[in-house]
Amino acid sequence: MVPAMATSQRVLIPLPDRDFDVTEVAVPWKVLTDAGHRVVFATEHGGEAPVCDPLLITGVLFGQLGAVPDVIALYRELEKDPAFDAPIPWATIEPDAFDALVLPGGHAPGMRQYLGSELLQARVAAFWRTGKPVGAICHGVLVLARARDPETGRSLLHDVRTTCLPAYMERLAYFLTFWRRGRYYRTYPAYVEAEVRAALADPAADFERGPLTLGARGTAHDDGPAFVVEDGRYVSARWPGDAYLFARKLLERLAEDRPEG
Repeated sequence: MVPAMATSQRVLIPLPDRDFDVTEVAVPWKVLTDAGHRVVFATEHGGEAPVCDPLLITGVLFGQLGAVPDVIALYRELEKDPAFDAPIPWATIEPDAFDALVLPGGHAPGMRQYLGSELLQARVAAFWRTGKPVGAICHGVLVLARARDPETGRSLLHDVRTTCLPAYMERLAYFLTFWRRGRYYRTYPAYVEAEVRAALADPAADFERGPLTLGARGTAHDDGPAFVVEDGRYVSARWPGDAYLFARKLLERLAEDRPEG
């Protein structure tokens, strides 16, 4: 059940200029805005609407492996949101201006702009220090893994429990499609899971892969196939199939963290 909301809060979603995952952006946006929150988008330079990975609309292979029709409809709705059409620049992100941070994923080449930005990592580290809710899903967890605490020099995830895109999912998607799409599903030479594990103080204890999932997705009405990891104010998820549960857990954090009045 979505918690009752007394006060509208501002949620920041940074994105690359192109190639982000349709589901991991449209679903949290819809869940958060339907609950009355204001979502603010940010891109490297701001001012122009970002563009999702087009293959997730048309289908990666024979019309398959993309977003489901209901989510594509949400994305078309999102495209009409004035906040999406006029994102702020990463350089202007002020942590105190937002109540929560959401880091979506995506695997196509355009995501490297977002996943590898030291500027964005610094802004994310500043937000992390506020203690406010943070959510990361799929490749988005890499932003936290790569961002450093300025005092310790360690990854923000060093002492945190988390999940991310499991290596078996990344490997399977690549093997199914490499003959047609090449390295489309391999954003970096290292698997996402390997890099995230390397950022943790105790990977055996702090990384949770979740149950094996070979296609079943959570939906707006069924969280059964979905999986998230919760560690205090931090919520992480593995892939688009977890997006609805991920967004609802963030709503719970916002309800707990909202100002009085």
